[in-house]
Amino acid sequence: MKVLIVVRTLKIGGMERVAVNLADAFAEQGHESHLMYFKPRPPQLAPSNERVNVHHFTLSRAMWTSGVGGIIEVVARLLNSVLRKSYFLLSGWWGGKLFRREIRRLERQYGTFDRIIFRGIGTFETVWSFQDSRACYVLENIVKAPPGHAAWLERLKARCLFHNKHLVTVSHGVEQQIATVLQTLQVKPLSLRTITNPCPLATIRKAMCEDIPERPPSPYLLNVARLVPQKNHHLLLRAYAKMHTTLPLVIVGEGPLRAELEALAGELGIATRVTFVGRQLNPYPWMHHARLFILSSAHEGLGIVLLEALACQTPIVSVDCPGGVRDIMAGELEAYLCDMTPEALADRVDAILEADGYAIDERWLERFSPAHITTAFLQEMPAQ
Repeated sequence: MKVLIVVRTLKIGGMERVAVNLADAFAEQGHESHLMYFKPRPPQLAPSNERVNVHHFTLSRAMWTSGVGGIIEVVARLLNSVLRKSYFLLSGWWGGKLFRREIRRLERQYGTFDRIIFRGIGTFETVWSFQDSRACYVLENIVKAPPGHAAWLERLKARCLFHNKHLVTVSHGVEQQIATVLQTLQVKPLSLRTITNPCPLATIRKAMCEDIPERPPSPYLLNVARLVPQKNHHLLLRAYAKMHTTLPLVIVGEGPLRAELEALAGELGIATRVTFVGRQLNPYPWMHHARLFILSSAHEGLGIVLLEALACQTPIVSVDCPGGVRDIMAGELEAYLCDMTPEALADRVDAILEADGYAIDERWLERFSPAHITTAFLQEMPAQ
């Protein structure tokens, strides 16, 4: 079958990495796999399977060169200066029409796509007027209920993005939360179901063997995440300051909070034991050599980094945050969840280290095999 995965960018991030992994998975299962992105953000990710067809559709350029699109772009920006967060209304309406034109062009060259999979709300916004029975829209994270003063705009936005569309969530926790919010916003999708993210074991285990000279030679604790509020690094640093362990903490990732977090590490007296190594195109060697992987997020759609760490044969511990973490931390792994407080996280990490970690069961990863995920996406769309 022919499958097209659409994502706004291929920047180094969890959602983008999953999109690439999914494109690889379809190719590996013998399908004709296509991956489209709209905006270059170097350094960027790329499929490992050479059979994946990668398409760069420069949507912004198409907007400006499509005649009326330039006028729409100017009006959209003016409207956004008056009504914050309204830019997508006009730009995404025209973007959807340009996207349909690009799909027709690709299908003249490659044939008809059987499934079109959009990943991420940022992607939905850019082409929201596109409507097609073959399309499904993957929600990577929870959607927050809007405050009262902004409810009408959020209701309009939700209607544009989600109404009469096939929605897919990456975890059951996200599905339950999304269903509640959409009901509140009076938005009715064509369908809503959960298809989790793939964890490509073979690819990860090959990549984790790469030599990284700047990696610490001694054991360390690890977190891999963008330095943004959602990832809750403030809690992680406060928890680390309370831990009894002498192992250093390594944080892989970049983001707008870096200077603030480095300052907090200094205030807590742990700056010499915390290393911020920035963005890493290949985080898997860092995971493989860590003593323990720690997730401290305020919320997670699924928490794919937990699966990746397990695939790298590294024990994991996580705060019990809203979203999909419990889809991973189930069964025996539930013992390595803790309350979302610095004290609880510090106690749980110290206890795991004192027990010298724990053995990793390969069966924990079976539900996330690429073969299972691709099969689920190609099943007939459910009726409402």
